[in-house]
Amino acid sequence: MKKIWFALMGLALAFSVSAAQFTEGQQYIQLDKPATGEPQVLEFFSFYCPHCYEFEQNFHVSSTVKQALPAGTKMTKYHVDFLGGDMGKQVTQAWAVAMALGVEDKVSPLLFDGIQKTQTIQTPADLRNVFIKAGVSGEEYDGAWNSFVVKSLVVQQEKAASDLQLRGVPAMFVNGKYMVKNDGLDMSSKDIYVKQFADVVKFLLTQN
Repeated sequence: MKKIWFALMGLALAFSVSAAQFTEGQQYIQLDKPATGEPQVLEFFSFYCPHCYEFEQNFHVSSTVKQALPAGTKMTKYHVDFLGGDMGKQVTQAWAVAMALGVEDKVSPLLFDGIQKTQTIQTPADLRNVFIKAGVSGEEYDGAWNSFVVKSLVVQQEKAASDLQLRGVPAMFVNGKYMVKNDGLDMSSKDIYVKQFADVVKFLLTQN
């Protein structure tokens, strides 16, 4: 019985130490908004943002956070249209197509490479070709592009960014009430940064 008690105390102390590492204003910001009814993590990004490329493709922050989330926590990624000029809006709609078809993981690396590395994505037709390379038929893409679902998802992405008064990307919000401060985390190594990012998100999910 004593062993179980000490083990539980050890876990409690470990959590207290971990939680004590995170301070409002340093590792996260609390927004003047009510928390969402269900646990959720919302990430905003742009394929035109070099920092988002590093965040996603090199640091793999999004996938690490997703794997670390408690069961029942919803994680959603929204594309912003304030970068990339006219194509920024086209890519936001293309991302809505990816969301509607459930192919985000397939097209994301192709879109990042085509926009950030090779600069081969310059037109709406180039976007369509990316989806075809990812295994989506041209007909399926065209049908989704003009669908009510995709148009609704575009509005949903824009509204979420406006409601949270988004100023830059990448940005990750927890329960609609907290934003992780990217520049407040330990950058001494990539592994430490990514782990701390995931730990902050898990911590914030426990806050009211």
